[in-house]
Amino acid sequence: MKYLLDTSSFLWFVNDDRRISTAARELIEDSGIEIQLSVVSIWEIAIKSTLGRGLALPRPFAQFIDVVLENYDFKVLQIHISHLKQIAVMPLIHRDPFDRLLIAQSQVENIPVISSAAAFDSYEIQRVW
Repeated sequence: MKYLLDTSSFLWFVNDDRRISTAARELIEDSGIEIQLSVVSIWEIAIKSTLGRGLALPRPFAQFIDVVLENYDFKVLQIHISHLKQIAVMPLIHRDPFDRLLIAQSQVENIPVISSAAAFDSYEIQRVW
């Protein structure tokens, strides 16, 4: 089974933040499950940490992402044209461009998203929290 991490869940997990749910943590730690981290989340973190938008990393972005990718068995999900085509037909319920791309990836790849964002429930995806 595969799951896609949203950006907040990813950050909460790697920073051992208490905001991550027990169920989400157990899924991520389950060695029989493939956890995918979208390049969308990596991009969002790079932008927001650089702009100082309330996202403080424990080290500079380049070091942070290298350490995380070395220490966790996350598979990086690239952005494909099929994901962008899906965005073009999605209703404008949720306007955050990063979240919309994660939702599109979940739909196209047919994988559930680990996320606390209830706004994702307005789309035809499976959200786990």
